[in-house]
Amino acid sequence: MALTQYNTATTIDGFIADENNSLDWLFRVEAEGTRDRFAEFLAGVGAMAMGATTYQWVLDHERVLDDPAKWKSWYGERPSWVFTHRELPPIPGADVRFVRGDVRPVHAEMVEAAGGANVWLVGGGELVGQFADHGLLDEIIIGIAPVTLGAGAPLLPRRLDGVLELTSAEVINKAFVEVRYRVRRDGA
Repeated sequence: MALTQYNTATTIDGFIADENNSLDWLFRVEAEGTRDRFAEFLAGVGAMAMGATTYQWVLDHERVLDDPAKWKSWYGERPSWVFTHRELPPIPGADVRFVRGDVRPVHAEMVEAAGGANVWLVGGGELVGQFADHGLLDEIIIGIAPVTLGAGAPLLPRRLDGVLELTSAEVINKAFVEVRYRVRRDGA
């Protein structure tokens, strides 16, 4: 069964980006072998979604509009939905769809487009929280980095009491810990 998964990296103190919405902290600690794990994860993904801030950071930091082939080299032909309330530039040749509003009908489109593969919720935490609010989140995969920021964008700004079941925890090359949680529904 295909899953809707939130797979992200976080600091020990629970932030996915710093107070300037930057992910630079992550690339200073990236451990050997994490790229291979990410490639394995991405192989099971058929569609993905992200918020406007995440999309804008990728455009700016990676200069994707100067070299649109980067997007395809990372994500292939996967359709991507960007939730936004502002105008953002499309990436030439990439299947990027700009949407706003309720996540439920968009999730249905994503599941259909994924064709039986998983749906990846890239970030940010507030967007993922909206999927969780509507019972559309199946799994949370977190790479915990040996960094503290003290402030920034929180991992998931929601209370999820009693619905997360730890399914695995693994040390990755003495730098990261990857934990996986299943999101239980209806007490199951």
